[in-house]
Amino acid sequence: MTKERLYLFDTTLRDGAQTSGIDFSVTEKVVIAELLDRLGVDYVEGGYPGANPTDTEFFSEKRTQKATFTAFGMTKRAGRSASNDPGLQQVLAASSDACCFVAKAWDYHVDVALGCTNEENLESIEDTVKSAVAAGKEAMIDCEHFFDGFKANPDYALACARTAYQAGARWVVLCDTNGGTLPDEVKAIVAKVREVVPGDHLGIHTHDDTGHAVANALAAVDAGVRQIQGTLNGIGERCGNANLITLIPTLMLKQPYADQLELSIAPAQLAEITQISNAFDEILNRSPNRHAPYVGASAFATKAGIHASAILKEPQTYEHVPPESVGNRRRVLVSDQAGKSNLLGELARLGITVEKSDPRLDRLLAEVKQKEADGYAYEAADASFELLARRTLGEVPRFFDVSSFRVMVERRFNAVGDLITISEAVVKVEIDGETRMSVAEGNGPVNALDMALRKDLGKYQTAIDGLELIDYKVRILNGGTGAVTRVLIESQDTRTHRRWFTIGVSSNIVDASFQALVDSINYTLLKANPA
Repeated sequence: MTKERLYLFDTTLRDGAQTSGIDFSVTEKVVIAELLDRLGVDYVEGGYPGANPTDTEFFSEKRTQKATFTAFGMTKRAGRSASNDPGLQQVLAASSDACCFVAKAWDYHVDVALGCTNEENLESIEDTVKSAVAAGKEAMIDCEHFFDGFKANPDYALACARTAYQAGARWVVLCDTNGGTLPDEVKAIVAKVREVVPGDHLGIHTHDDTGHAVANALAAVDAGVRQIQGTLNGIGERCGNANLITLIPTLMLKQPYADQLELSIAPAQLAEITQISNAFDEILNRSPNRHAPYVGASAFATKAGIHASAILKEPQTYEHVPPESVGNRRRVLVSDQAGKSNLLGELARLGITVEKSDPRLDRLLAEVKQKEADGYAYEAADASFELLARRTLGEVPRFFDVSSFRVMVERRFNAVGDLITISEAVVKVEIDGETRMSVAEGNGPVNALDMALRKDLGKYQTAIDGLELIDYKVRILNGGTGAVTRVLIESQDTRTHRRWFTIGVSSNIVDASFQALVDSINYTLLKANPA
């Protein structure tokens, strides 16, 4: 059976750049383009040359080695020729292989947004495509609001698609711009469009306003489109775009797509998709979504003891795809629901060998369950669990002991009369029988403690130079004046980019925070294995 080619079009650098709180620099765009080339997508839409200085500079040269480098723009304005439209000409002059032009496909928008006639809009589509082809560019038309336009006036929406195709567009992309269309509607409407445009010239562009962006893209593929537009990790305007990080494994590993469609991505590239997803989040300076399909840290995590027992015997019992196929790994969580199977599986992953009959295993399991009852949650704090397990098994040296700490928060007027709040921490640690005291100020008591604790660890100082606290979460486990607080801290080593989570629980939020901070440092030292 001959497979049909399906093309992947990434618009992270254009539509994804419209995400609230995201503003790519030229340097960041270059790095992301390299990631996309590494992943193996067919098209990289880099932005809108001429619309802003960043995109104009980005298109001063070709930024991809393998993918078709694509510039975004608008169809020519009504009432003028293509050669006399500066915006169109700047897009055509950009260092790109292809041009993707947005065109109105809803007659309501033609009237309200463009202020021209339906016929003038069709003329703009035709002239723009022909100009791009004449300039040696691969031409595409994004039919904006196509599905809403089709439901309002199907004849005109189809006329827009037909005009683009007949003018020479390689791709006519059907856009669910408002994100309100559902999969059954997408499938039915695409079937109608295929009566005027062949499926191998049709693309789909979906938004996630109903949570159906991925499902709508798959529905369009089922109906015959052969180009999918989306973004890394689903970023995009409002609720985001179709997530290529979810779509790619689905298309490559799930039926009937795996048997019927051919993608540009090889299995070895698919095995890098978790790393690429995490690297992109690093560029965005945000924590990866632990519950993301395929690539999340919890995507192949099992908590219930009976599930763990089965999955350790035969992974297919509770895994829909092998985690290594997408560069992820199996995690058997240790919690108050855990049995020995969970514990043995997690210890094996950590490289800790212990016999099932070892009495220390029973002590560790009992301690985990007691601590979980007290409010700890080790499935979310892998580093703290490893420290607990290795201590129980006698494998963690005592790098240092904290003999005391003190935190002061003072609110006062400074020398120029401004009201300020200052946090100061004092920490005493003992290393090899020597007491060291450090004082530090910080942005709040936890930051002050973190700075003081890491200020002077003697012979261990160089081992923690790359340690950085990157996220801090607090949860109140019960109400009242004696509330128990759980603190979860995410740390990373800036030298290796390895991340880990540590946990602390106490009725005192500062004490809970300090527990998590001490665990983070001990974990760093454990992995660094200092002398």
